[in-house]
Amino acid sequence: MASADIVFLHAPSVYDFRKKPIFYGPVSDVVPSSPVFEMYPIGFMTMSSHLEEAGFRTRIVNLAVQMLQDRKFDVERRIKSLDADVYAIDLHWMPHAHGSVEIAKLVKKHHPDALVEFGGFSSSYFSRELLAYPEIDLVMRGDSTEIPHVEMMRAIEAGRGFEGVPNLSWKDADGRIVENPVSFVPKDLDWVKFDYGTMIRNTLRHRDIKGALPWLGWDKTPLTSVFTVRGCRFNCAECGGSRSAGKRFLCRDGPAFRSPEKLVEDMICVQDYLKSPIFVIGDPRQAGNDYAERFFREAKRQGVKNHVAFELFGVAGDDFFSMAESAFGTYSMELSPDSHDEMVRRALGKNYDNAAIGKTLASAFANGCERFDLFYMTGLPEQTRESALDSARAAKGLWESVGPDKGLFIYNAPFAPFVDPGSRAFENPEKWGYRFFARTLEEHRALLDQPSWKLVLSYETVWMTRDDIAEVSYDAAIELAAAEHAVGRTDRETYDGRVERTEIARGLLRRVDQIMETRDPAERERKLWDIKEEGERMMDSTVCNKEDLYWDTPSIWLNAPRVIRGLLKNWNPFRRKSRGG
Repeated sequence: MASADIVFLHAPSVYDFRKKPIFYGPVSDVVPSSPVFEMYPIGFMTMSSHLEEAGFRTRIVNLAVQMLQDRKFDVERRIKSLDADVYAIDLHWMPHAHGSVEIAKLVKKHHPDALVEFGGFSSSYFSRELLAYPEIDLVMRGDSTEIPHVEMMRAIEAGRGFEGVPNLSWKDADGRIVENPVSFVPKDLDWVKFDYGTMIRNTLRHRDIKGALPWLGWDKTPLTSVFTVRGCRFNCAECGGSRSAGKRFLCRDGPAFRSPEKLVEDMICVQDYLKSPIFVIGDPRQAGNDYAERFFREAKRQGVKNHVAFELFGVAGDDFFSMAESAFGTYSMELSPDSHDEMVRRALGKNYDNAAIGKTLASAFANGCERFDLFYMTGLPEQTRESALDSARAAKGLWESVGPDKGLFIYNAPFAPFVDPGSRAFENPEKWGYRFFARTLEEHRALLDQPSWKLVLSYETVWMTRDDIAEVSYDAAIELAAAEHAVGRTDRETYDGRVERTEIARGLLRRVDQIMETRDPAERERKLWDIKEEGERMMDSTVCNKEDLYWDTPSIWLNAPRVIRGLLKNWNPFRRKSRGG
């Protein structure tokens, strides 16, 4: 008997990044994970919950985290030690295009009789290309694959074919690709089993805390999340999760929402186990103001005590923030205007002006908001060098408007590494002024194997070349550091350190450019290896202070008593159904 029926594997962005001279740069400065993109999708947990209840044994193994934890970690040995019928690898977003396929090859090498499955947004988009690899047997398409996974595992157990499994692409006995319709596209999300206890129980079962961490350092500063929606009402030009992208390759005509009451149940579930911040994925106003009102009212009634962070898809006013304050006391917000240049923002599909952003910030801080994160990017349609720098310069006025002592954090980073396949900009690049260096899956994989983050960029625009985007990213970082220092948020030593780090990173990028001109491949490789260690020191916080992203929260070890109480509270001896059930 296999130790697990299905193992969910998360690969690093590039395999094996430890054995390649790569200079990552600022590609992940504004997300919790490192440039290895070791954070696995929340769908691992929900799929595991459904499969476990149906009687199947699951396991999550985050190979990327373990490779970061230990330079000597033997990936092949770990893969060989696993025992499962199915190995499910996520290719949710394109930064994993290289590592995920390489891990699939290793799985097939050591488990030739097992099935290798892919899933996620990018897997759905490139499903036929993925199945062209001999190592990949299955691709689960769509954004809601919990129930299809149960049907797939039941088909495997019963020895049936896959003809009746919704959303599944597979290869028949002759190697021909069969594409079942994406027919499981639910109109609501109240059926989804959301249980952090599944992850905890599985971690204890397999005695593998390190291998199950969502990302490196999560155990020290845990952040949890709940989701309001799958799909989106909005149609931002560069987003692979937009309305048109969802319709194009996920077969979703409109967003599916989790009811406010179920959403609060999810938050209470998190609270049972961890005293950690809870990030609410999806603007709660997408389903209308009534949805937001019901959500805040229910959260107050049930007593959500953990710190809560929200993402906004547009500006907001006193009514929204006063409801948030009434429900939670203090909370956090984040908004991605992408650019201070209103013309650039309109080109992306975001139709609010800078005055509205200022009013949103003032209203938030007047109504209990503890911190507010604003995100700007470089490499956008209609964006020139001066336009990009103006976004960084404008930070000074925003900090002055709310007061430098308020928890306003402003980030400015390159739009990297790829424009999302399926987005309007990807499908119609001329309209948005993009020129692409990669269109196919294999072309994206080849880019990820390049030695510098600039050479990994899949695009340039008619306004800025690759070189321009890289240089302006560093220039904007210095402008932002200057603005923060000018308003008194940082001292001179911090400012000087930020500028010095940015210039070191810029110098490394230029050295890589020079090395790439070396004609002899062996000599070029040697020179790249000479600067690898220096490049690794610049992996995090290259152009932003990444520590600003973290909340003050106790480690999971200090949460141990709460975890035990949560397991006892939510223990159900009849949790698992029979396999046929």
